[in-house]
Amino acid sequence: MATSLIDRRALPPGARVSRWAAPDGWDMRVLDWPAQADTPRGSILFQGGRGDVAEKYLESLAHWHAQGWHVASFDWRGQGGSGRCTDAGNCGHIDDYGRYVGDLRAFHADWHASTPGPHVVMGHSMGGHLVLRALAEGVIRPDAAVLVAPMLGFRRGVFGPFAERAAQLLGGLGDTARPAWKGNEKPYTTTTRNTLLTHDAARYSDEIWWQMHQPALMTGPPSWRWVIEGFKSMRALAADPRLGNIVAPVLMLVATRDGLVDPRAALRLAPRIRDCRVVTFGRESAHEILREVDAVRDRALSEIDAFLTERVPRP
Repeated sequence: MATSLIDRRALPPGARVSRWAAPDGWDMRVLDWPAQADTPRGSILFQGGRGDVAEKYLESLAHWHAQGWHVASFDWRGQGGSGRCTDAGNCGHIDDYGRYVGDLRAFHADWHASTPGPHVVMGHSMGGHLVLRALAEGVIRPDAAVLVAPMLGFRRGVFGPFAERAAQLLGGLGDTARPAWKGNEKPYTTTTRNTLLTHDAARYSDEIWWQMHQPALMTGPPSWRWVIEGFKSMRALAADPRLGNIVAPVLMLVATRDGLVDPRAALRLAPRIRDCRVVTFGRESAHEILREVDAVRDRALSEIDAFLTERVPRP
């Protein structure tokens, strides 16, 4: 498998960035890359994690696009190029994860109606959590779903099992829209951000390049409300009986040494999904499986390709 099909630091020919208005009028940034094939393989909606923008995943999007898929992605509300929810610098804030799900529901409806089928929805990290929640709530009904390192539990830190209570107490000391911490992806850790995300220094530097050249897209630390609502949403999803009603086949990729999200939460939840295949990665992979070193990333893409070939019929 080729290391890269494109220049990871340039928008590929045919891809376009546009705006989309959520039902409440919120301005959202969208990347859309129509298939070039006469008969498209179908359409993939790829949703990144907290602080992500579509440009971080151009390499993977190009991989699917080369196979004939129409690919698209939008920046979540409050981050990247979508309208921000707080004036606190580049803080990533949300007051209710239900707003994320509502945006996904509305965008998915428009996307599903305007793009060739079959339709596949993929989500990384927070995106994986929100895709799974939307599936459980029945507000999206794709033909298949792929969850990459889904955020179904936070990796325990200094507060251990009392982390949620600590977030509520600390966040309640002031404006909950303020940044929860100053930097990095995780507080109270000596592990560097790049080590938490990927072992591939070149792919990590791509993200920094995009932040330097388009600083308006950069999202810094989350707000306290984002953290508090994250605990709440993950707890509710773990207890949601509707997980067993999900019809779409699901592929879940889990990094068992993930330093950001709790892989055990994903492995506990997966058996409750009636049609879910789980693929695990060990110490060779950090959180961003699709932005890892070639050996890891190539294996992940091969697993996704095999899943799509087997479970998503060609049009």
